[in-house]
Amino acid sequence: MEDYFAPTVDCYFDPACPFAWITSRWLLEVERLQPITLRFRIMSLAVLNEHRELEPWYREFNDRAWGPARVCAAAEEHAGAGILRDLYTALGTRIHQGRDKDYDRVIAAALAETGLPTSLAEAARSTEFDAALRASHRAGQDAVGEEAGTPLTVVDGTGYFGPVLSAVPEGRDAEGLFKALSTIARLDAFAELKRSRNALELA
Repeated sequence: MEDYFAPTVDCYFDPACPFAWITSRWLLEVERLQPITLRFRIMSLAVLNEHRELEPWYREFNDRAWGPARVCAAAEEHAGAGILRDLYTALGTRIHQGRDKDYDRVIAAALAETGLPTSLAEAARSTEFDAALRASHRAGQDAVGEEAGTPLTVVDGTGYFGPVLSAVPEGRDAEGLFKALSTIARLDAFAELKRSRNALELA
């Protein structure tokens, strides 16, 4: 009989990243189907890429991504890490499903939906919570062991970039992918697996 394995899973997300959104929804589907301890953590494409030379459109995307990430950091300090699940869902539903790129409007609506103080919206244009944001970002990078983009998935302390998905797996597909990732996470010798991906719009 196969050993029961109920891991702790940390999903590191940048609210602006569509790939992180899909991965996070997959992990919520896994959580619905089997016991895992799923935690949401902030990382930041703006922090990751702040000193890199980027194409103009991607530089603009990264510069705008500061706002929602900073608000998540402020919300975590205000209400604890548990708030990130609902706040991320409120932000991501508007940004990625509703395709609303007006972050001021999105942030205000998401804070209202989750019962957080509207004053937290001010964090989007402030550096007050940048130290906390950078620390959370660094924790995710340390779990992977090298610089990596979003999403990051950490299974019982072992981190990987991805999985990068173009659609949300459901049911048996969701469970099968998670079983594969959990198996990989136990193998110290495993380093990387990659193939071409379908493009998603970032801007």
